[in-house]
Amino acid sequence: ATTVNAEEAKALFDKGAFFIDVRNLPLWNLGHIQGAFWLDLKLDFTEANLLRIASRNDSVVIYCAGAKCLRASQASALAVSWGFRRVYYYRDGFPSWRAESLPFEVEE
Repeated sequence: ATTVNAEEAKALFDKGAFFIDVRNLPLWNLGHIQGAFWLDLKLDFTEANLLRIASRNDSVVIYCAGAKCLRASQASALAVSWGFRRVYYYRDGFPSWRAESLPFEVEE
């Protein structure tokens, strides 16, 4: 996977990349990147579920709760092992996105 920063993630967002949030549900509900899909790494992140969202040739950006969250790196490695060709690991994740005042949503 290719590691991206907030600026690069925003460029991918603008090009229609699929964003996958692998945090647990309480964190997802507090806020997530606008239009992102939620696949909890421990419960829902499977090859079949990822294929329901994106094809192996689509750009997929995987993130979690920042640099100390290992879920996104683990999910990125899995996606690559399943043959996804354009996997981007957004290491700084949602906290960085929000700090940059980029589009996000909160579940109600």
